[in-house]
Amino acid sequence: MAKAKWIGGFLGLLSGGPIGALAGFILGALFDTVADDNGLQGDGTTTGEQPYGFNGYKAGSGGYNAGGNGYDAGSDGYDRTGRSEARVNQGTRNGFLFSLLTLASYIIRADGKVMHSEMEAVRQFLRMNFGERAVEEGNQIMLKLFERQKQMEAQQPGSYQATILECCQQLSSVLPAAQRLQLLSFLATLAKADGHVAAEEIAALREVTRYMGLSEAELNSMLGLGSTSLKDAYAVLEIDESATDDEVRAAYKRLVVKHHPDRVASLGEDIRQAAEKKMREINEARDLIYKARGL
Repeated sequence: MAKAKWIGGFLGLLSGGPIGALAGFILGALFDTVADDNGLQGDGTTTGEQPYGFNGYKAGSGGYNAGGNGYDAGSDGYDRTGRSEARVNQGTRNGFLFSLLTLASYIIRADGKVMHSEMEAVRQFLRMNFGERAVEEGNQIMLKLFERQKQMEAQQPGSYQATILECCQQLSSVLPAAQRLQLLSFLATLAKADGHVAAEEIAALREVTRYMGLSEAELNSMLGLGSTSLKDAYAVLEIDESATDDEVRAAYKRLVVKHHPDRVASLGEDIRQAAEKKMREINEARDLIYKARGL
């Protein structure tokens, strides 16, 4: 399997800058170690079957069933009827996925160790969203990213962190907010994978959030997803417990628009489905608040 194939393609708007440079390094490292096994020729093409994983996806139906996605239909101005299959910008998709793994490598090692539960969360995410073959591809890329991090930190402490923050600034300038929020959602899930979010991981998440042009309220919202705590439910809606009923309703409507799955549809049906799961968890937080208030 050509583990590095998808990085070898265009990364869209992320081809240059720190992300492109890091992708080039990882690509070279993977070519050095897997070229013979994967049947890669000198020009980077494959001699055998094209792999399924990051470089491709099984397109699902682009139609939108408002009744089965767990949030109010017609409240945000999106047309959910008759939508044709979303066309994926493959370069943007590749850049998004490599950025996801790059930032994940930073968050995972923020507390100085790599937990099995965190790596398993990465593998499970890849398996559920992109298929079994993507698990091996992503795992090899993560290992090379960890290796690169060690090399850079040995040569100059703090250099990998500086590179990551430069990558975040690049993402802030080229990716829409909805795509950056989807990245942050996955990173928050990763940080919670071992049942405890270390102070170092919170600090790293705050750095990444700020440099990607997102707010701490949005980070707290992502960290609160899936919780059954009423306090966390308010954080998910990005409001305080002292908010009025009207403010609660308005906050929910804002989140429906901001996190609508269609906003990440250009990344592929699989990413859109991950956004749908996030939207369902936002609904659960809303329902918890509504129940507590008798709404």
